[in-house]
Amino acid sequence: MKPFRIHTGQAVSLDRANVDTDQIIPKQFLKRVERTGFGEFLFYDWRFLSDGREDPSFPLNEPRHVGASILIAGKNFGCGSSREHAPWALADYGFRAIIAPSFADIFTTNCMKNGLLPVTLSAEEVRELMSRAKDGGYRLTVNLENQRVSDDQGFLAAFEIGEFQRNCLLEGLDDIGLTLQHETEITAYENRRENVSQTV
Repeated sequence: MKPFRIHTGQAVSLDRANVDTDQIIPKQFLKRVERTGFGEFLFYDWRFLSDGREDPSFPLNEPRHVGASILIAGKNFGCGSSREHAPWALADYGFRAIIAPSFADIFTTNCMKNGLLPVTLSAEEVRELMSRAKDGGYRLTVNLENQRVSDDQGFLAAFEIGEFQRNCLLEGLDDIGLTLQHETEITAYENRRENVSQTV
C-alpha cells in the first residue's frame, strides 16, 4: 500500500449527501478480482448520459476539475453496501483523500486499508471548502502527520483519526503488510511445526 503522509492536490466538490457505494461504483462493474481498472466506472451513472456520452454538468467531467486528487463531499459518504470496490474505484481514478462531514463506518475502514484517507471535518468547514473549490484550480494540502487540512488562502482545520489507522497509513501497511511485520516469527513457527511433524 502506498504510504500517505502529506498530499497536496487539486480539490473537486461533489455537493451531494448520502452518496452510497452503488453510486460510487455500480454493481454491473464488480466483475474484476484485481483492485485496478475500476476508476473509469467511478460514479458511472452520474458521469455518463444514457447514450454513453459524458454529462458535461457533472463536476468530474468539467475541464476545470481535471486531475483532481482530493474529493470534497456531503455527509454520510460511502453508505450502503460494504463493497470494497468503492475505495478501489476512487483510488484508481486518482483520489488520495476524501473530505466530508461524515462517512459510513465500513467504507471508512475499507478506505484506510487501501491507502485512501477519509477526513472528517465539520459541516461548516466542508461548506467553506466547497465554496473555494467551485471555480476549479483550488489546491489543498492534507497532512496526516500533523492531522491538518490547509490551503494557501488561510484555511486551516484539524481532523481526528485513530492512532492505529494513522500509523498504518503513514507506513503504507495494509493487512498483509501488518502480517509481514511478523515474518520472522511466522517462519520460525512454521519451521517448528515442520520439525514436529517429521518426528511424529
